[in-house]
Amino acid sequence: MYKVAIKVVFGSTNTSISGLQSDSRLIQKGHLFVAIKGLESDGHQYIDQAIEKGASVIVHQQHLKIKQSAITYIQVENSAIALAYMAANFYEQPSKNLNLIGVTGTNGKTTVSSLLYDLFKAAGYKVGLLSTVKILVDDQVFPATHTTPNSIAINRYLKQMSDVGVEFCFMEVSSHGIDQYRTEALEFKGGIFTNLTHDHLDYHKTFSAYRDVKKSFFDQLPKSAFSLVNLDDKNGRFMVQNSNAKLYSYALKTQADYRVQILENQLKGLLLKINDAEVWAKLIGEFNAYNLAAIFACADILGMESNEILRLISTLESVSGRFEFFITGSDITVIVDYAHTPDALKNILQTINAIRTKNETLITVVGCGGDRDKTKRPKMGHIASLLSNKVILTSDNPRSENPEHIITEMEQGVEAQNYNKIISITNRTKAIKTACQLANANDIILLAGKGHENYQEIKGEKIHFSDFEVARKCLNKLQK
Repeated sequence: MYKVAIKVVFGSTNTSISGLQSDSRLIQKGHLFVAIKGLESDGHQYIDQAIEKGASVIVHQQHLKIKQSAITYIQVENSAIALAYMAANFYEQPSKNLNLIGVTGTNGKTTVSSLLYDLFKAAGYKVGLLSTVKILVDDQVFPATHTTPNSIAINRYLKQMSDVGVEFCFMEVSSHGIDQYRTEALEFKGGIFTNLTHDHLDYHKTFSAYRDVKKSFFDQLPKSAFSLVNLDDKNGRFMVQNSNAKLYSYALKTQADYRVQILENQLKGLLLKINDAEVWAKLIGEFNAYNLAAIFACADILGMESNEILRLISTLESVSGRFEFFITGSDITVIVDYAHTPDALKNILQTINAIRTKNETLITVVGCGGDRDKTKRPKMGHIASLLSNKVILTSDNPRSENPEHIITEMEQGVEAQNYNKIISITNRTKAIKTACQLANANDIILLAGKGHENYQEIKGEKIHFSDFEVARKCLNKLQK
């Protein structure tokens, strides 16, 4: 059992609990409520509500002036850390029973973790997945609400995995999840670092703070675990400085334990040389060569036979909303991708430009999310206008912000010589329809930023919206 750092206990400790919650709205009779001070709300404000709904134990960080005699109050040093350890204890420390592998970095987390799930599943193992797109307990699917769920949800899913005999679990580890101690008390068998670029500075404030949070994940890995890092990213070596874990590396451009070369890069896929063996993959672009390098290396480190890994890599399909594309009857190619950072957008556009003939028009539809890092907006506008023939700037989950103001900030990054390439259309449906109307045979439309998401987040509401659905519907109408 993990020990929790307790400062003061008020009331009886001879109390059994039926569940843990950090959301007072989910409290049931006999639950323990953990009051956590978050970015948008403070759980200490909901203690009375939790008691009214049946909580019998309150775990809190701040000093409380008023206490009810029938309730047990436990003051701790840090509520979020305490919750992580209590959740692990409550669910019988399930991470110890699994080969839990964490994947962190700015881009590639979803693809690497999801394709590792697919690869190990195809190899005949029982596998788990905790990702942005979905959560999988072997074959059972659960919807994902955060890149890294809260401590209670993580341990609950890991317990379910343990109970059904899952051997390997691949988990996206976000900087928010690390910083908010959601991954505390989990026993990882390995960690993978993909890359680090400009993102989440609305939360972390500085790039160095963002980088250091990522590094703390590798700092905490035990000697029995492994660290696998991308050496082509200058932050790769930094991540594993002073790490206790066994170190492995992968790269395309520098010497590494796992070296990958791109022999062919087409819209149909990639021909790669991994160490000394060639393999054809259905995925596209240099960024996916990096993802496949990480996947091969991880599977090899975990003991899978090399030829079997290569065979399975050749069968892998794109992850939902990650360079997914379809070609219409009039030969218009529509690509949907989650690229919502400057680096991810640059990667996807450079990939398209590397495999196109240049005789066709590349039309990019892109926006930036509201209530998020504002400094990347002009960069996104600059990259889109530099690497596309036409650009439609539009909304992408504006949340509480005015979408027109977001678009104006994106326009500020467009250079004068590229300004005639851009159109600003606030309504995303209209923006996609306009792109479809502008496209001729053999042209390429990139719908960037939302990928797998099936909603638009506007003024606190999630409204059903799918880039795929809108584009297909529009192009089907135009072809009739």
